[in-house]
Amino acid sequence: MTDLALLPATQAARRLRDGSLTATDVAEALIERIATREPALRAFAWQDPAALRRAAAAADAAARAGRPKGPLHGLGLGVKDVLDTGDMPSQYGSPIWAGHRPRGDAACVALAKRAGALVVGKTVTTEFATRQPGPTANPANPGHTPGGSSSGSASGVAAGFFHAGFGTQTAGSIVRPAAYCGAVGFKPSYGTIARGGMKVMSESLDTIGVLTRTVGDAALFMAGCTGRDYGDPEAKPVRAPRLGICLGPTADQAEPYTLALLERAAAACAKAGATLVQLELPAAVNALVQAHPVVMNAESAQSIAWEVDYAPAQISEGLRERMQWGAAQGPAALDAGRQAFTDAQAAFRDCIAGVDAILTPSAPGEAPEGLAWTGDPAFNFIWTSLWVPCVTVPVASGPKGLPLGVQIVTGMGQDRAALAWAEWVRQAVVG
Repeated sequence: MTDLALLPATQAARRLRDGSLTATDVAEALIERIATREPALRAFAWQDPAALRRAAAAADAAARAGRPKGPLHGLGLGVKDVLDTGDMPSQYGSPIWAGHRPRGDAACVALAKRAGALVVGKTVTTEFATRQPGPTANPANPGHTPGGSSSGSASGVAAGFFHAGFGTQTAGSIVRPAAYCGAVGFKPSYGTIARGGMKVMSESLDTIGVLTRTVGDAALFMAGCTGRDYGDPEAKPVRAPRLGICLGPTADQAEPYTLALLERAAAACAKAGATLVQLELPAAVNALVQAHPVVMNAESAQSIAWEVDYAPAQISEGLRERMQWGAAQGPAALDAGRQAFTDAQAAFRDCIAGVDAILTPSAPGEAPEGLAWTGDPAFNFIWTSLWVPCVTVPVASGPKGLPLGVQIVTGMGQDRAALAWAEWVRQAVVG
């Protein structure tokens, strides 16, 4: 049963469609896996095995009755706990919302269910997907953080608790934890997945995406939730890519072994036929180093105004400080930050026009030791501010034996290409 829990979603979906596997088979395998590892990993904010069994039984009954099977029929899904669920608590990683029960599901959850996915549980998030970490540990080494804010989705999918986990990204909250846990993390183009029913913090940044164990699984879940065609990333493309190698304005924050990994990955891609170009970001893009924190924190201070006014004692000290700083920026600074986003996005379109994708680090290094800090989004917030799709794929291990990934970035709206080139790069690097 444990091996069944680790079956890629694309393979499990084929077997669920042809009837050689039932939703109950899948659910029992996931439940067994969770029972074994969840006590150490604590990926879930809420999980009810009985509810999962009932949902699986209902899916099997519908299949026996001849009803059409959706593209995600019988597959397990973890839902980050900033996304509402009508049949499970939605607590947003904050004691202020302990026990909160929304009336209905967030749009992305409803669409995933419509496509046949089974919600395995709510996954741990940092406080409002921004500051105070939860209790989740890294499955590669429980003494290290899984990253954040999509902590439970990253840890859970890597551990085999579900086939995909919803994550959200405001700075680096999908890509970084996926890289730390050895998973695939896909942040699509801004606005691709509807945010209705999400506890939004930053209107200009928050993006819903998925964390999976394979790139093909990411494409499958994205297609199931959006109705878009993400192709088959595992199919061999007709040509090798033209890749821009880029460290960006935070290059000095990369560990030496991260720089060495990027060099090895680039060499492997060149050996596989890729054309490599050293890419320098324009000044308008580099200006996001100053603009991103202004926009993120000023918008977040507005988004949780009620919590700040009526429950300040239940907000962590770190978040209170950031919200005070964000509120103090004022409308003029926020407007200037948003204009910087617009300018950077225009400049980036010209910058990336000569390449198929950018190859860049996913994170500064391995997952930090301990659970008190979820790591630095130094290699993520630029791409998030640009609204472009980015994918991290696991390709190596660091000096402490923890996973390392590389990140592939494409232009706005080039999500299918981002997934395809990410899988191409992964195969080129790991074989």
